[in-house]
Amino acid sequence: MKRILSTLLTALFVTTPALATDILVEAESFETKGGWAVDQQFMDQMGSPYLIAHGMGVPVADATTTIAVPHEGTYRVFVRTYNWTSPWHKGRGAGAFSLLINGRKLSPTLGDTGTQWMWQDAGKIALKKGKAAIRLKDLTGFDGRCDAIYLTTGDNMPPTDLSALTEMRQRLLRLPSVAPSAGTFDFVVVGGGVAGISAAVTAARLGMRVALVQDRPILGGNNSSEVRVHLGGRIETGKYPRLGGLQKEFGPTEEGNAMPAENYADHKKMEIVQREPNISLFTNYHVNKVQTEGKKIVGVIAQNTLTAQPLLFKAPLFADCTGDATVGYLAGADYKTGREAYDEFEEPLAPKQADKMTMGASVQWYAVPTKKATAFGPFNYGIEFTDESCEPIKKGEWTWETGLNRDQIGDFERIRDYGLMVVYSNWSYLKNQYLDKKDFRNERLGWVAYVAGKRESRRLLGDYVLSEQDLVKHVSHEDASFTTTWSIDLHYPDSINGIHFPDNEFKAISKQKVIYPYGVPYRCLYSRNIDNLFMAGRDISVTHIALGSVRVMRTTGMMGEVVGMAASLCKQHRASPRDIYTHYLSNLKQLMKQGVGGQGLPNNQQYNEGGILSKPPTVQ
Repeated sequence: MKRILSTLLTALFVTTPALATDILVEAESFETKGGWAVDQQFMDQMGSPYLIAHGMGVPVADATTTIAVPHEGTYRVFVRTYNWTSPWHKGRGAGAFSLLINGRKLSPTLGDTGTQWMWQDAGKIALKKGKAAIRLKDLTGFDGRCDAIYLTTGDNMPPTDLSALTEMRQRLLRLPSVAPSAGTFDFVVVGGGVAGISAAVTAARLGMRVALVQDRPILGGNNSSEVRVHLGGRIETGKYPRLGGLQKEFGPTEEGNAMPAENYADHKKMEIVQREPNISLFTNYHVNKVQTEGKKIVGVIAQNTLTAQPLLFKAPLFADCTGDATVGYLAGADYKTGREAYDEFEEPLAPKQADKMTMGASVQWYAVPTKKATAFGPFNYGIEFTDESCEPIKKGEWTWETGLNRDQIGDFERIRDYGLMVVYSNWSYLKNQYLDKKDFRNERLGWVAYVAGKRESRRLLGDYVLSEQDLVKHVSHEDASFTTTWSIDLHYPDSINGIHFPDNEFKAISKQKVIYPYGVPYRCLYSRNIDNLFMAGRDISVTHIALGSVRVMRTTGMMGEVVGMAASLCKQHRASPRDIYTHYLSNLKQLMKQGVGGQGLPNNQQYNEGGILSKPPTVQ
């Protein structure tokens, strides 16, 4: 029986210690969010999502909620917020907002001071027992952020330490100490991008009861309307041409990065999952804990990004399609980050010494024409432009890439924020100071991503690690599975951009080595030390160099299909992912020949396929 779990909005819960009354309001739980959006990208670093006022310079509509006040009294009010422009600008920041309680505006402006996430003192207010109305009023439209509001009749400051803050949330929100069960499943797929959709649908069509857990309200990952990267690579090619056919059922038929939202066909991705009776879809759930026994995962715990309520997902098999390898990392799976040294795999494109450089994340954007002249800014928060250094364009897509020399997980909020900074700063310069600013007079920002499109972070290690040598020498493997067709496409900081912004480049270049279509070993799709963990997406077992080829989304979708097929065989034979290679490889090959996509559908995925060599290289 199909079940889709709806996320229920709740306001807050209250506890009353002997000497004080404490009330905690998580901003993401506001009943009406107005123009504020829930941002869950940094939950692992700060413990919860937050609300962001992403108005691209235009203040967004107020967020409102109602709380229960159990006791009359004078309450001190603290707001957990962050002055996000502080890494680049000293002084008042861009993301200012106000807090109103029962229509009274508390005196401090919030969100525009300090240098880190902190509890900002918002003053005191007298409240009567009963209900009270809370309102967040955005003042700038420039990504002000509110994590939580804490009201207390006591004298204690709320904690700043993450573990203490987690304990306070657990206590004041009355979260269960033991996560309730989400149900009974054969297979839990974590991550609802193209890889996760493909893995879940494939396994479901082959008879498995599947839970698909996604931390956003929509599916598609980088191919969703939130990030807007078009699909890349070729389907239905190589030894198993039926692989990839599934994407013809849900892949967008429009090409292009940073295009209007409808181009990314979010509804098709949701519909293909909802039509499968064997899939239970859990949107707005972020996995942040993993339970293990020995070398196996026995359960994952996911936190609802709106209510903070936990759910426990148990199954014999799991697939990490998170991109960041979150499940594998929490389970203790072996992984790598950054670039391997040449000596490790003798890859011609590898550096002599290993380092932490990765491909970066893109904050894409575009402007739209207006009938009248429109104002913007000025936005001056530490990133200075000139006529020589500015980008006189009306659209920024994949090349607007940041964080190549930063930690794509631990530093990711700063990486994303720098992407926002340069978009706003550049646009402000074009509108107000550029010599040819008349060319931008009748233009306004139409869309700027606040969910950044990430390319690389952790890569889980399987029984085989795909390298550049496999791709360029066309090394044949008996367990060849999905076919990668994209060139070895690696990104580096743009040296011209670096002249004006040394060590702070916000643009990237691509260096490509074209390959012949290559069958990637199945052994790259399961963990070498966690016995029941598959992976599909950019977190599979490859080197940094090889990731340049396999990371495009049509290719990751085919990975998902193979993982779904292998999972079905694990259920059938009570086997582990490794057993499929050692004992049931012929069965997997048969399934890959058959495919699971609809028969006779026209190939509507023939854009952005990339160039390929006409024949494989001669092996010496």
